[in-house]
Amino acid sequence: MTRAGASPGRRTGVPGSVRARAAAGATVVVALALIAAGTAVLLVLRGNLQGQAGLQAEVAAREVAVQIATGTPYDRLHLPDGDEHPVVVTDEDGRVRAVGDEVRAVDGRSVDGARTGAGHTGAGQPSGDDADEDDARGLRPGEVDDDVHQSDGTADVDGTVADYRFAAVEAEDGRGEKATVRAGSALAPERAAVGSVRDAMLIGLPLLLVVVAGVTWLVTRRALRPVEGIRSEMAAITASTDLSRRVPEPAARDEIARLARTTNETLAALEASVERQRRFVADASHELRSPIASLRTQLEVGVAHPELLDVPGAVADTVRLQRLAADLLLLARLDAGERPAGGRVDLAALVREETAQRAGDRVPVRVGPSEGLEVAGSRSQLGRVLGNLLDNAQRHAASSVEVAVVRDGAWAVLRVEDDGPGVPEAERERIFERFVRLDDARARDDGGAGLGLAIARDVAVRHGGSLAVPERAVFELRLPVAG
Repeated sequence: MTRAGASPGRRTGVPGSVRARAAAGATVVVALALIAAGTAVLLVLRGNLQGQAGLQAEVAAREVAVQIATGTPYDRLHLPDGDEHPVVVTDEDGRVRAVGDEVRAVDGRSVDGARTGAGHTGAGQPSGDDADEDDARGLRPGEVDDDVHQSDGTADVDGTVADYRFAAVEAEDGRGEKATVRAGSALAPERAAVGSVRDAMLIGLPLLLVVVAGVTWLVTRRALRPVEGIRSEMAAITASTDLSRRVPEPAARDEIARLARTTNETLAALEASVERQRRFVADASHELRSPIASLRTQLEVGVAHPELLDVPGAVADTVRLQRLAADLLLLARLDAGERPAGGRVDLAALVREETAQRAGDRVPVRVGPSEGLEVAGSRSQLGRVLGNLLDNAQRHAASSVEVAVVRDGAWAVLRVEDDGPGVPEAERERIFERFVRLDDARARDDGGAGLGLAIARDVAVRHGGSLAVPERAVFELRLPVAG
């Protein structure tokens, strides 16, 4: 159902402006792209900062491990400040042998007792497969293991618990005793940096989307301005019915300019069609007026003076009027796009039938060499074409008319030739226009209404063929051979 007052064909809830839809679409696309890119940037930044923290922790752990490997006693180890890198040193049994300044606990386990030689923690000790692997490698006295084990954890430094990235490195002193050094690097700077970048993105993303939407709106508005000009001019043409007007064509060679040119070509074709229709109506009215007036005059005279009634003349005018009405009706059907009825027509048989009916005409029609060629189309319409061509030839011939059917590749060619003066080359196209007579001084009764050749060409075109005057006194009808 549609709401009251709303057009049934118009959907509601969708922006009616192309500019609005374009701006919304561009904004959504850019927003998705920025969200994806921002997420990727944050993940890469976080990974790099975590890797940097792990590297700092490894450097701090190796510095302490080198001291142990060179024989420095545990109580004389130089350990970094606990605020920067909390360090815990444990022996093979997991006992805490040394701990950084102000470091109270690692991963929730207290290490305060290490300062008095007491305390025990398993933090940083490899276990299971890692321990077996270390034993298999067999560190030698004074050597530091090349492998490092990294993990995330927490440390309590002077009462403040924070997250750290820990690196565990093994070393063996000169007496063959192994120790594990676990040093940490704070993750707070990494998280602060990631948070700052995230906040900047959250602030900048809406602003950037507003800019994108505004720019898209303005660009689309500028691009569609010629379209509005075309629309308004078309509306004015429709309101005024003045088909001589044309829509403005933009100077740019883009899609809108091509649309404007195509619109003007359509208007030109429509103007020509309307003008042709007007001329057709005017000419038809003029042609109909003469026989009707003549017939009326003869009937009125016959009523007043029966002895003066010209019956043959009245019959001739009636026949002429009937033929003219039939021609006009056929032209109207052709203009409406009527397609020929399906079927096959033997042109040679059609020629024989038509010429047999003209045996007693003033100018005889001779049938030349004719092949039995079949074409697809309407037998009555093609018969009308042949009849019109023969009528025209007989009207202008001096003593003979010849018709033949030959094949030219995929075309069936019907040729009608007479021995008359023929058609001047400059007039060979104009004679196919409606109501055209080359001899304007000739009586209308002798010259016809000027529709026969126009009807013949229109029927030929509807059958996929053509009708032309290749030579001075030759009319050539070309139709595609059926099958």
